[in-house]
Amino acid sequence: MPIIVRIDVELARRKMGVGEFADRIGLTPANVAVLKNGRAKAVRFSTLEAMCRVLGCQPGDLLEWVDDDDDDDERRPERGAAAVVPGDGA
Repeated sequence: MPIIVRIDVELARRKMGVGEFADRIGLTPANVAVLKNGRAKAVRFSTLEAMCRVLGCQPGDLLEWVDDDDDDDERRPERGAAAVVPGDGA
């Protein structure tokens, strides 16, 4: 049950760079890159809230769950796509 991270899509829609986004949500650009590239093991609700507030979107616009058993290859993450796991962390 992979989670696909779509922060890059929302940033592109708003023509917002990682540096500006990082400043506005209170993270370092390196930590935003970890989230954006799907390498995060967790995401705090306060961070998710800040991302949604800045981007004017819903959590489902940033994260998508895809069933491992889903036969629709278009919805499957590419090799190396990362997951965001609930819990304390970045």
